[in-house]
Amino acid sequence: MVFSAPLFLLVFLPLTLAAYYLAPRAARNAVLLVASLLFYAWGELRYVPLVLASIAFNGWIGLRIAAATATAPRRRALATAIVVNVGTLAVFKYANFAVENWTAVAPWLTGVPSATAMATIPLPLGISFFTFHAISYVVDVYKRNAAPERRLGTFALYILLFPQLIAGPIIRWRDIATQLTGRRERLAEVAYGVRRFVTGLAKKVLIANTLGRIADPIFALPVGELTPAVAWLGLVCYTLQIYFDFSGYSDMAIGLMRMLGFRILENFNYPYIARSVREFWRRWHISLSNWFRDYLYVPLGGNRRGRLREYANLIVVFILCGLWHGASWPFVLWGAWHGVFLVAERAGLARLLARARWAAHAYALAVVMLGWVLFRCDTLAHAARYYAALAGASDADPVLRPLQQWLDPLALATLALAVILSAPVAPALGRWRDRRWPRAGAAVEVASMVTLLVLATAFLAAGTYNPFIYFRF
Repeated sequence: MVFSAPLFLLVFLPLTLAAYYLAPRAARNAVLLVASLLFYAWGELRYVPLVLASIAFNGWIGLRIAAATATAPRRRALATAIVVNVGTLAVFKYANFAVENWTAVAPWLTGVPSATAMATIPLPLGISFFTFHAISYVVDVYKRNAAPERRLGTFALYILLFPQLIAGPIIRWRDIATQLTGRRERLAEVAYGVRRFVTGLAKKVLIANTLGRIADPIFALPVGELTPAVAWLGLVCYTLQIYFDFSGYSDMAIGLMRMLGFRILENFNYPYIARSVREFWRRWHISLSNWFRDYLYVPLGGNRRGRLREYANLIVVFILCGLWHGASWPFVLWGAWHGVFLVAERAGLARLLARARWAAHAYALAVVMLGWVLFRCDTLAHAARYYAALAGASDADPVLRPLQQWLDPLALATLALAVILSAPVAPALGRWRDRRWPRAGAAVEVASMVTLLVLATAFLAAGTYNPFIYFRF
């Protein structure tokens, strides 16, 4: 169940909010826990026992870590937690990938065909996110950065909270622990949450979905029909689609949390205005970037053990970041691609870029966009063909696939709007409006939210194309 699905918007969300606010304050966490379990079960009923087992294990091991006084037992308990969590993720997410690759290379290594085979393991919904939540919890308890939770229901709610269960943002236990037991819902916060949710819904439905209807068929074209102009149009549309898709989801998650009395950190901050790859990752999927920094890069040594070790750590972290997104070689190379440019910036490229602001912005945008080809293509062969088309190495007839085929008035308007809104133009206009017409601001905002909600609902009612790109991670 995704947030833009009619079932969620018209049934699940209204009923959940009604039950939540009609319940006594002491029972509201129980209402949320039941609703979150139903939310997950609707999307992935067969893996509910897996999620519950993860909750029970991590809740128990966190208490063991906190109770141990000697260093050795604490380390053993932490190691056990990490092995179990990473092992579970590896089995469900990477076992198929490992077997496929072993089957391919075994004849070269052994001289005989591999007899290894296994049934495809379906990927549990949200496993990357709830596993990372669990790991951050046990590590923070081990480092004494957070107190363990002794009430299993409260810990279960932390893992299962439906606004962040499927695709984040990744919320650390220490940032939300007190809110789980001591939050106060206020009308102004609920109103902000509604506005934020509607904004995210509009970004997702009106912009991302419209651009996806251009990007998806272009990326699916046979190589003989992919001209350079069409290839670049597809890449531009996908670049904007993935931003408005995932940032829209994050806006909806943040808005839902506000409606329920929770405050969580921002997850996007206009990443396409970055002037370096390093700055891009400070603005894109911020909760994931911070997680890899604090729970992998720093433990590996960060930048404290010399330049070569720092560069190696960056490459390792971003290869694993690519693998986290998906078990395929395009994702591995996508991560390595970003890691290589981060190393180049640390090695001196950043100083050169600092001399020319617009050149730096063009460089960062080019690196990110070209990286999205690997992210979008299912195979390395597909990515290679797409890169060839981008570079002009295509014999496709432009008459067969003219740009006009994709760019109707709605597409052109959406593309222009997406480019504008990918920069911090809307907040600047809001501040200008409030200075110019301070009394009209609230009325304009309400009218805007109603208009966006009506348009988004109309678009959802008119079509069935409503994917979430990050839903599969």
